[in-house]
Amino acid sequence: MSFVSIWVHSVWTTKNRLPLLKEQIRDTIIAHILENAESKGIYIDHINGYTNHLHALISLGRTQSISEVMQKIKGESSFWINKNRLTTLRFEWQDDFWAASVGFDHIKYLRKYIKSQVSHHQNESVDNELDRLISLYGIKRIKD
Repeated sequence: MSFVSIWVHSVWTTKNRLPLLKEQIRDTIIAHILENAESKGIYIDHINGYTNHLHALISLGRTQSISEVMQKIKGESSFWINKNRLTTLRFEWQDDFWAASVGFDHIKYLRKYIKSQVSHHQNESVDNELDRLISLYGIKRIKD
């Protein structure tokens, strides 16, 4: 039996940062993402966001890659959102995403940070937040 502990903080945005994740539907979408992820063997520890993006704390399984997990989460959820007509416009996620590995000692802080997204974004835009996180985590921008 394999034992794996790979924690990832991931952020993904709506296409063109459109504010489509209104408060009235955001919790419904998050609940669906959690249910779908569980059915696919994806463990999302915490997930929350604001009008134009979501954050998730994900524990990768031994055979999972972050790109595979994100494709499954984003692809299925955008299809489900459109099928159920939760938004007036056609819903799409941005093609890319942001992700960084997280040390075990940082998980408690990150859970609190993810839970506080709505209040957090009263003072900071998603673009500023992503720039700050890229700097904090020391991420190098590499073209795919």
